[in-house]
Amino acid sequence: MDKSFVYGVAVTDYNFTGREEETRRLKQNFKNGINSILISPRRWGKTSLVNHVCQQMDDDNIIIVRLDIFGCKSDYDFYNALASAVLKQTATKNQLWMEEAKDFLARLTPRVNIPLDPTSDISLSLGITPETHRPEDVLNMVETIAQRKNRHIVVCIDEFQQVGEFENTKSVQATLRSVWQHHHLTSYCLFGSKQHMMSNIFLNRSMPFYQFGDLMWLEKIPTSDWTDYVISHFERAGRHISEQMVSRICETVELYPSYVQHLASIILNRTPEGDTATEELLPPSVKELISTNEALYMQQIEPLSGYQMNLLRAIVSGIHSGYNEKKVRMQYDLGSPSNLVRLRDALIERDIIYSEMRQLYITDPVFSLWFRQRFL
Repeated sequence: MDKSFVYGVAVTDYNFTGREEETRRLKQNFKNGINSILISPRRWGKTSLVNHVCQQMDDDNIIIVRLDIFGCKSDYDFYNALASAVLKQTATKNQLWMEEAKDFLARLTPRVNIPLDPTSDISLSLGITPETHRPEDVLNMVETIAQRKNRHIVVCIDEFQQVGEFENTKSVQATLRSVWQHHHLTSYCLFGSKQHMMSNIFLNRSMPFYQFGDLMWLEKIPTSDWTDYVISHFERAGRHISEQMVSRICETVELYPSYVQHLASIILNRTPEGDTATEELLPPSVKELISTNEALYMQQIEPLSGYQMNLLRAIVSGIHSGYNEKKVRMQYDLGSPSNLVRLRDALIERDIIYSEMRQLYITDPVFSLWFRQRFL
């Protein structure tokens, strides 16, 4: 049986709602061989959107390859992960993918890593190193496979911001761009959970990936798309909820997709079977939502300086600009104007705040509610 609401992980079709235009656009990019870049705050549903589109692709001439590179700490970690994913997911039969690997890449020394945790997946590295393979050899492999199979391949890479953490990252990015831009039967869908790093990679004119493809900046899913979805999930669970109550849920968490799902789930669980969710359920449900995430929020603020905390106090209090004004700096103890730039950049780098139209906002609306309760 499908769960009523899912949050914190990529969702399935039953728990996927909205994004009709983004789905249409991404499908067309996949079909037309156009590179795609997805940028948004964390937990806005990028992975769910990509998975949703991949499930809808019904063209036998297109092969989808998906991989998550969050665990990659260097460029050659990435090359091994990419090559393994491409070979596994394009091989005619799973048991033959190693044979195909030897066909496309010589001098392989595969290594199997069996984790101590029995719940973790066994990982396999092809043994690609700087001594055995040039980056171009590995990166061009997918295009060679596409040519031999006479099919188009779409490579979807999650947590792509990890590339920005590699040593000599600009050189690595330049290598990726220089190879990938010449691929005609392979296109790429790149997305990640750290908005500021993804923005730096793809929006900075001085970086190699500037204007690499169709950049899709995900917007919030509107209340109108949430309404029927939430109501239908309550009905299926033998409960009821009004449109007005759905609007209150969306308003409380500022349409943050993961939190709409989470808060709706809490309210559903607090509503007796056969009953209708009432306004009285909202305050204790929000309190539970905040409490559930408090450990994460404490972890986020633990390394912050006093000045950084003061800037957060100002933003949460509704001050979104004018921090250089003496009155604001004195009221919130923000230090000198030059110090403000460092404060802003440090908090943006941590994805705690974001800048829009030269104004600063808290990235996570529930973090903002928690911070207001604890520190104002």
